Amino acid sequence: MEVCYQLPVLPLDRPVPKHVLSRRGAISFSSSSSLFGAPDPRQLSQRRGAISYDSSDQTALYIRMLARLSCGALSADSGTEKRVHRLLSFQRYLHSSRLLRGIPQQIPLHILDEDYSGQARCMLEKVGNWNFDIFLFDKLTNGNSLISLTLHLLNQYGLVDLFQLDMVRLWRFLVLVQEDYHNDNPYHNSVHAADVTQAMYCYLQEPMLSKSLTSYDILLGILAAATHDLDHPGVNQPFLIKTDHYLARLYRNTSVLENHHWKSAVGLLRETGLFSHLPAEDSLNMERDLGSLILATDISRQNDYLSRFRTHLDQDSLCLANGSHRHFVLQMALKCADICNPCRPWELSKQWSEKVTEEFFQQGDIERKHKLEVSPLCDRETNTICNIQIGFMTYVAEPLFGEWARFSDTRLSQTMLGHMGLNKASWGGLQQEQTAVSEEAELSTADPDAGESRSKEIPQGSRES
Repeated sequence: MEVCYQLPVLPLDRPVPKHVLSRRGAISFSSSSSLFGAPDPRQLSQRRGAISYDSSDQTALYIRMLARLSCGALSADSGTEKRVHRLLSFQRYLHSSRLLRGIPQQIPLHILDEDYSGQARCMLEKVGNWNFDIFLFDKLTNGNSLISLTLHLLNQYGLVDLFQLDMVRLWRFLVLVQEDYHNDNPYHNSVHAADVTQAMYCYLQEPMLSKSLTSYDILLGILAAATHDLDHPGVNQPFLIKTDHYLARLYRNTSVLENHHWKSAVGLLRETGLFSHLPAEDSLNMERDLGSLILATDISRQNDYLSRFRTHLDQDSLCLANGSHRHFVLQMALKCADICNPCRPWELSKQWSEKVTEEFFQQGDIERKHKLEVSPLCDRETNTICNIQIGFMTYVAEPLFGEWARFSDTRLSQTMLGHMGLNKASWGGLQQEQTAVSEEAELSTADPDAGESRSKEIPQGSRES
């Protein structure tokens, strides 16, 4: 299906709207505000994350009240709020400086940006490839991978035209979504959201799903993937509970982060009016179904979903003509996309493993600093990236992707299992090397002459040259 409006990549010659503030605050848009114009100061409103409901919404009022109480001390230390600025290429920096100094332009200086934009478009032609390098794509789009990728997929499926989405509202929504991810998080940031969205697209293309899902299902799946970790604070649910965080109180210690991601996404949908042209009932159903998908990513409920999935497969009772069954499969697809890092090629998987482990360790550092009990996997003094990854693959990833391969026994599912097996073996090899080095160091510390005497025992001919 050919789409009339094609904008697969965020234009690199246009800055992210300057009136989009950082995640601690954003514009409450009105119909009178221009997408790229300067904001009216009266339109600025403080938001905690992406929550921005109508004044009649009591939950929103409670969140705002708690946000003011919890952020009051922060505002005193943080100083003037920084606005978001697009990173200019060196070529454009030279161009702008020449204009300021009145120096005429001798040669075209937009080549670098056009080159990057062209490479990004070429990458999007292979967006369904499991080897898609989201880190490279993020660089080529100047850190706008989530906006560019999501917009491309919505256009590719023809969903912008089909659902009559207003491009200005859609643009605002995607910009705010990307900005409400905390990019100072090593792992739970907008690049992770883009990676999950790309993985979700790969699953949507699988034969079992592509021939059964409706346009509504596809729209829901893409939006859920893009917003599934919205406004993630970089710490886990137990941390929020034991520190008596206001979000833990608000959601009664149940799926705290996932509920916040969902409500944040709903807040942005309402703030931008993306679905305001739809009947109210349809819009509410969309918000509810979006929440059902995002809540399924709660890792603490992994066994419940996996058991239900396994029962369906054992009984061969999944009927994708049934709307509730399609929705359940979408939940499982999003769960797979969310934790698919061990199934990527080693070069990509290793980067993600290092990032998520560093986020764990940063939480542990905070807990130790404030004399809290350090959470499991978060102590950098007792854990290593190797044992964390091997344990995660063994107890979480392998059971899930094994069942997914039963459901969708395709080349992709077998490729994912193959990558995971190789990655697990690689981490095992690194773990053995680290153990050997550690034992060697301990032995040398205990007996400085041990290393020398042991080397003398090795026959000369067996040494490597």
